[in-house]
Amino acid sequence: MIVVIGSSNTDMVIKSEHLPAPGETVLGGNFFMNAGGKGANQAVAAARLNGAITFVAKVGNDVFGMQAIELFKQEKINTGYIFIDEKNPSGIALINVDAKGENCITVAQGANGFLSKGDIEKARAVIEQADIILIQLEIPIETIEYVAKIAWQKNIQIILNPAPACKLSDDLLSKISIITPNEKEAEILTGIPVNNIDSAKQAALILSAKGIEIVIITLGEQGALLYQNNEFNLIATSKVIAVDTTAAGDVFNGALAVALSEKKSIKEAVLFANKAASISVTRLGAQASAPYRNEPGFARLNDLQD
Repeated sequence: MIVVIGSSNTDMVIKSEHLPAPGETVLGGNFFMNAGGKGANQAVAAARLNGAITFVAKVGNDVFGMQAIELFKQEKINTGYIFIDEKNPSGIALINVDAKGENCITVAQGANGFLSKGDIEKARAVIEQADIILIQLEIPIETIEYVAKIAWQKNIQIILNPAPACKLSDDLLSKISIITPNEKEAEILTGIPVNNIDSAKQAALILSAKGIEIVIITLGEQGALLYQNNEFNLIATSKVIAVDTTAAGDVFNGALAVALSEKKSIKEAVLFANKAASISVTRLGAQASAPYRNEPGFARLNDLQD
């Protein structure tokens, strides 16, 4: 079982020719709403790839929160540990996407910012039964640290997707099994500007020295750099025409967790995650872009064996 712990948002998306500069108004965009939030995106991505998923989160007692829970149920996600905040609204994200698929995002955390250690205690029994815990940084850092402590004490593999990027303590990093930053997140964590393979390797070495067993730095169309046991591997990804990269990292992490839960090797898991992410960027939306396991693009990968 995979336990995903994190945020649930409603995304309000405008797709336009280019991203607005400060003070600029861009006309001619197309608007749509979509279920989002990094935790929710990763939970849905993993569920669509046949993972057994429990999602631990907090939403407001409003139409956005109730709608999100219903959508998770439709994806066959265990929603028994999604807590209702009676005081704060559900999270909202405002997303601009340009013609090249690049995006900028502003998030109002709402109830996500109040997922507490007390809530984690209420979900502790199911968390301790997990094969893999997947977590991100759109909930309070003290909650993340508490989850990491539980995972470390129980020897449960924990994947940290360090997004949105921020500085993290060495104590937290030492309890992480796998970390999956992109270039900018790796730079913020290590101080190394990551702009090529060599600089990505430098950043990976620094993260590994913090006590993290496996470092995976995602590099967009170049694929992902894997570092484990003093060995680097650049795992290539499929070449596609990107329409919207909003959920690429989330789909990658959800797919990675599923592949590892199926006891695939780390190289096979990264290859699988790359494939899922490459499919997602060809579609608009966050959760809506997450592929299903039975899609043609997965035909070859479904048969991978260790």
